[in-house]
Amino acid sequence: MNTLAHSFVGRAALCVLLALALAACNKQDSGAAAPAASAPATAKVYVVGTDAAYAPFESQNEKGEIVGFDIDVVKAVAAKAGMEVKFVNTPWEGIFNALKQGDRDLLVSSITITDERKQSMDFTDPYFDAHQLIAVKADSKIARFEDLKSLKVGVQTGTTGDETITKLQGKNSPDIKRFESTPLALKELETGGIDAVVADNGVVVNYVKNNAGNKFKTVNDPAFLPEHYGVAVRKGNTELLARLNQGLAAIKADGSYDRIYASYLGAPDAAASAPAAAASK
Repeated sequence: MNTLAHSFVGRAALCVLLALALAACNKQDSGAAAPAASAPATAKVYVVGTDAAYAPFESQNEKGEIVGFDIDVVKAVAAKAGMEVKFVNTPWEGIFNALKQGDRDLLVSSITITDERKQSMDFTDPYFDAHQLIAVKADSKIARFEDLKSLKVGVQTGTTGDETITKLQGKNSPDIKRFESTPLALKELETGGIDAVVADNGVVVNYVKNNAGNKFKTVNDPAFLPEHYGVAVRKGNTELLARLNQGLAAIKADGSYDRIYASYLGAPDAAASAPAAAASK
């Protein structure tokens, strides 16, 4: 091939390459630029406050994990509602303020639904029925709630047990001894510092059952009205409330709730015939 022909072929090849490159550019630029792929949004983790000193409803095991009836119920509800939850041990005395300030998204801690509490927070549909119970030493002569009127009685601060004994003895009664937790009040009963404890019946029953050496007994009284408790959310958080109620309805419908109940408290029908099988704050 002579030099002229060689030069012509080279120019032709260069033109073809330029044409192909131009076509590729035109094809890429013919439409709007493709948006850059965005990173997937991180799913919200809902922080659940619970006072983990309330077995069998919420407590810490030997590994420091928060476990109990309430915990399993909320885990099951969250799974049905497509939510991710994280449980944080929160002292009872500050638990409602933690919700109000936004440090917690919801609370599950055997919280009795009351008209007063509904003024500052919203509750799911009730998920447990309960009432108060009296714990005394086995040789005690106490037979009814009225017998506590002039005795030293231990309660957990800010609970419905506290409210109940305050109504009986009066707001300024020196005989009402308030504690940070029900187990602490029961320990005081063990040492003889108080005459009785009024508290959520499930917690009392659980403590008496697991501390047989203390020789306690329980006293029920028809004067104790039925109570119901639910999961609490910030006032006006209707979206979260609806999701929780949906999940709660689902676990009751598919039998999950009954299985959780039985694992901690026995058969629901047996508990209904034995009022001491439940609890509330």
